[in-house]
Amino acid sequence: MPTTGRRATTGRRAGDGDDCPRAGSRPGGRGEGAGVQQYIDKAAVLVEALPYIRSFAGKTVVVKYGGAAMGAADLREAVMQDIVLMKFVGMNPVVVHGGGPEVSEMMKRLGKEPVFVDGLRVTDEETMAIAQMVLVGKTNKVIVAALNAQGGRAVGLSGHDGGLIRATRHLHRTRDGGYVDLGYVGDVAGIDTGVIASLIGAGFIPVIAPIGVGEDGHAYNINADTVAGELAAALGAEKLVLLTDVEGIRADPRDPRSKVSRITAAEIAQWLREGRLEGGMIPKVEACLRALAAGVPRVHIIDGRVPHALLLEIFTDEGIGTMVVR
Repeated sequence: MPTTGRRATTGRRAGDGDDCPRAGSRPGGRGEGAGVQQYIDKAAVLVEALPYIRSFAGKTVVVKYGGAAMGAADLREAVMQDIVLMKFVGMNPVVVHGGGPEVSEMMKRLGKEPVFVDGLRVTDEETMAIAQMVLVGKTNKVIVAALNAQGGRAVGLSGHDGGLIRATRHLHRTRDGGYVDLGYVGDVAGIDTGVIASLIGAGFIPVIAPIGVGEDGHAYNINADTVAGELAAALGAEKLVLLTDVEGIRADPRDPRSKVSRITAAEIAQWLREGRLEGGMIPKVEACLRALAAGVPRVHIIDGRVPHALLLEIFTDEGIGTMVVR
C-alpha cells in the first residue's frame, strides 16, 4: 500500500510514470460495473482510515507482539507490514515482543519443564539463561530483520542494554492472599525513555525484548505485557495494543461468543478482583490498568490470529478486539 505519490485514475496518459499493468486491467480501460466498484471500495477503505491517520500522526503507539502472530509465517509478515505502514503514515510504533512458547520449547528440549503461576513463568538461574538466549539472541533479531525486510528501520534492544529497563524482584501475591517467590521474575522499576525517544526521533522502530536489569546487574525475566504497559505509561503513548490468541476480553473466559468490544478500567478491575479472568489474560489486564492509570487514553487487546489485525483495530471504525478506556 503506497503512502505517497498516488495519482488520479482518470485522464491517465502514456508516459505518466505508470507503465506497469494492474491486476484485473484489460486493454482499452479498467472496465465497468464490478471492476469499477472494487476500486471504489478500496477508496472507501482509505477514506475511512484518513481521520485516524490524521489523529495519530506523530503519536507513539506501543505494540506488544506475541502469541500465534509470531508463529505462522503469513501472520508474522502481516504484522510486520502493519507496523511499517504505521511508521510510514507518521505514527511512532514501539514494539515489545514476547516469546514465551519459544522459551518453553527450548526448556523442554533441554530437559526442563516450564512452571507458571497466574500466567507468570517461574524463573530460576537456568531458566533465566535460556530466556535470554531465546528472547535476545534469536527472537529479537528475527523481528528486526522482518521489519527491515518490509522497508522499516528497526533496532533491537533488550532492557538490559544501557540499563534501559531497571528491574526489581517480583514477589507474587496469589489469589488466596499468600506470596510466591518466582525467582528471577522482575517488576519494572524504571525505564530510560531517552534511549527510545532518540531512536524514534532518528526514524527507527525500537524492538524491545522483555529483559530487565537489577541493581546488582543480574538479568530479570519480565512479562512482556507488563513491560509494554509500563513502557506505554513512561512514553505517554497514545495507545497500547496487545496482540493475543483470543478475540479479546471475554465476559466468560470459556465462551468465545462472550467477547466484549468496549469496557472501562473500573469494570475490568472489578472482573480482576472477582477472579473472572484467567491465566495469561491476568497480566494483560494488569498492563492495561497500569497504562490507563498513567494517562494512556486507550488500550486494545486484539486477536493476533487475524491478518492485519493492527490496521483493522487502529484505522477502522468498528475495530476487531476489545478497547479498554478510562
